[in-house]
Amino acid sequence: MTIVPTEFEDLLNRNGRKVLTGTHALCGSLADPRTRFVIADDLLDRARIARLRTTLEQQLSETLEPLAKPIPPESIWDMRRDYAELLPKTARARTIFFESRRERGVKMADRIGLLRLMRSQSFRAFAEALAGRKLASGWGLQVLRYGSGDYSGPHNDHHPENKRAARGYIDLHVGLCAPGVAHQWLVYSRAGHFSEIVSVTAPATVTAYRLPFWHYTTPLVGKPGAGRWVLLGTFLFANAHRQARR
Repeated sequence: MTIVPTEFEDLLNRNGRKVLTGTHALCGSLADPRTRFVIADDLLDRARIARLRTTLEQQLSETLEPLAKPIPPESIWDMRRDYAELLPKTARARTIFFESRRERGVKMADRIGLLRLMRSQSFRAFAEALAGRKLASGWGLQVLRYGSGDYSGPHNDHHPENKRAARGYIDLHVGLCAPGVAHQWLVYSRAGHFSEIVSVTAPATVTAYRLPFWHYTTPLVGKPGAGRWVLLGTFLFANAHRQARR
C-alpha cells in the first residue's frame, strides 16, 4: 500500500512552497473581502499528486458514501405563483464527511495517512498564507469524488446559525483530476449574476474560497470511470469567537 505523505508541504512543488514562505503573489489574496476565491494549477507536484490520486482510487473508492440531493418535486408542483421558483442546494457525488472515526471511510483515510495529511500544520499554514490572517485550529474536513454526471448545484455556503462562521470563513480545496476527465466548470457570481466560469480539471489544482458567495460546479464529463477528487478543509478565522460575542 502506498502511504500518503505526512505533511501537505510534501505535495507542493517549488512554486507552491513560495506560498508557505510568504513570497508568492497569491499570498494574502483573500484578505480583501472583494476577492472571493483564487485558483492555481502550478503549485502542486504533479507526479506526487498522480500517485496520491492512484492511492485514493485503490484504497478509498469503495468506502465513499453516496451524496445525493436531487431537485425536490415540490419545488415545481407546490408553486402557487408564476416565477416564484426556490431551489435548495442540490448535489450528486460520493464523499467522506469525517464526522465519526467509526465510519469506514474515515478508518481507511486514517490507515493510509490521508487524515494525517489533511490535519498537518502545513495544510493550515498554506490556507493562512492565502487568507492573509490567522485561522483557527480544529478545521473541518471532507473528501469528495466527482464521477460522470456528478455536480454541485447553486449554493452560497452561508451559515448564519453558526456564530463563528456567520461572518465568513475559508475553504481550501485540493483537486486531483484523472486524465480521462474532459471538463468540469466552476461557475460563480459577480455583481449579482452567474457570469464567471473557470475550469477545475487540471491534474493538480488548488482553490481557496472566502465564503459565502454564490457558485456551483457543473456535471463532470469524461470517460467511464474517470473522476475528480477534492480534499477539502474548512477553516474558521482565529478571532471569529470574539467577533461572535460582539
